[in-house]
Amino acid sequence: MKRMKLRKLTSLTASLAFVLMVVTSIILYLVPHGRVAYWADWRLWGLNKTQWGDVHINVGLLFLLALCLHIYYNWKPLLTYLKDRSRQVKIFTPAFNLALVVCVVTVAGTLLTVPPFSWVLDLNAALKDQGIRTYGEPPYGHAELSSLNTFARKVNLDAAEALQRLRQAGYQVTDGGQTLQAIATINTTTPKALYEAMKPPAAATTGPARLPDTPPPGTGRLTLEEICTTYGLDIQKLRAALKTKTISAAASESMRDIAMRHGMGPTDLYEIVKQAADTIRKTG
Repeated sequence: MKRMKLRKLTSLTASLAFVLMVVTSIILYLVPHGRVAYWADWRLWGLNKTQWGDVHINVGLLFLLALCLHIYYNWKPLLTYLKDRSRQVKIFTPAFNLALVVCVVTVAGTLLTVPPFSWVLDLNAALKDQGIRTYGEPPYGHAELSSLNTFARKVNLDAAEALQRLRQAGYQVTDGGQTLQAIATINTTTPKALYEAMKPPAAATTGPARLPDTPPPGTGRLTLEEICTTYGLDIQKLRAALKTKTISAAASESMRDIAMRHGMGPTDLYEIVKQAADTIRKTG
């Protein structure tokens, strides 16, 4: 009787853990990139990306343990699946071989990025990109963990002025040593909202903006035209400047594609674009 209760408990636990695994897997499939989720303080049902990931890990472990017990309690029925017509245990039965083929094809198809497995990956990438368009992304990875002073320096803002603007906007800030995440938590807002409040008024910004020293996350996916729009550059001037460095680029091409076509890495291309943008900014 006790064994029967444990068998039921094991099966029910495995079933419920499986359902939770499916739910958390779908949520983590849909959630924006980590840098975007943390920057915009993305949440679903009150939980952020890290918390959903933690739940997924522990529920997965629970499912694994329950599955091991389930196999233990159902060992004899499982063995029947591995028996041939003569009732002898044989691992490579037709059913096992077919299951193995399905698993191998899934892994190989995923690694080779061929349909229909690539469709799942493409949809995931499209959803992540949509998250970027919806929530925006930080100037650099894990910017929310930087202190206000460090962040201001990296995005070419005056730290004292940024601190003053935050206070004028009604945010409680002790000093420039606080991280953006800490300030956002105290004020129940997001690091993204703090950055917007730090920026000088649009009217005070003249001429093209200076590109960051390091390429912000996701720069490789941006087209040359999007780079120009973001930093207030003239697309024709930038293309002309790049041409002097033997780099031809269409406005609609992504930074990654341009770099690959010229046999260089995206970071190397970004440095060239940055130098060209600095020249344009100085000469007008």
